[in-house]
Amino acid sequence: MIPWLEIDAGFPAISTALSEPNGLLAAGGDLSPQRLLAAYKRGIFPWYSPGEPVLWWSPNPRMVLFPDQLKIRRSLARTLRHGDYTVRLDTAFDQVIGACARAPRSGQSGTWISAEMQLAYRRLHTLGYAHSVETWHDDILVGGLYGIAIGRAFFGESMFSQRNDASKIALAHLCTFLTRRNFGIIDCQMETAHLATLGARPIPRDDFLARLAALVAMDDAPGRWPADAVQDLT
Repeated sequence: MIPWLEIDAGFPAISTALSEPNGLLAAGGDLSPQRLLAAYKRGIFPWYSPGEPVLWWSPNPRMVLFPDQLKIRRSLARTLRHGDYTVRLDTAFDQVIGACARAPRSGQSGTWISAEMQLAYRRLHTLGYAHSVETWHDDILVGGLYGIAIGRAFFGESMFSQRNDASKIALAHLCTFLTRRNFGIIDCQMETAHLATLGARPIPRDDFLARLAALVAMDDAPGRWPADAVQDLT
């Protein structure tokens, strides 16, 4: 059994999260900005299907990508050097999260990025915590990702691609941008083979939580990222 969160209730101790399913911590509560920010700062995130109550997770181990350890294949490296694309920050957040919600997922018939979730993260974007990284081709959005930045930690949420390597282009630019701003970690949440090919790896939850506590405490005020801040990164 897991606890049910009333609207004003805090989260239970991370150590009480279930091992099966891995990391399930609590249910209920809401998706207010205050609740979401409190969750991310403690290494907790929401993940549930439409029609279910909100479910909160903190898996062990935790999949992370250190921004300076992204693995770039030769073909992607060539595209980064010579590709006919533009990458922008925070100019099309609504489009990016909408595209991520519509993107087909292997083994899934629907999406966890419900209308309720999209509204919640749009609020965080307005407050300067949620960000989009966008890959454009001929002024058409062809790929990108979105996530949350708190202190010097970035929490990746989802990505989409409508052109070869478009989401990976966005990720490569994000990693360089975060490295230059002294971000220490990208939280990838759940372990997948795809993330592993990009350089992400699982670390013990206790290690992740210790790193996270230090990073979210660092001074990095929320706010929109400059749209063209990644243009000189390659």
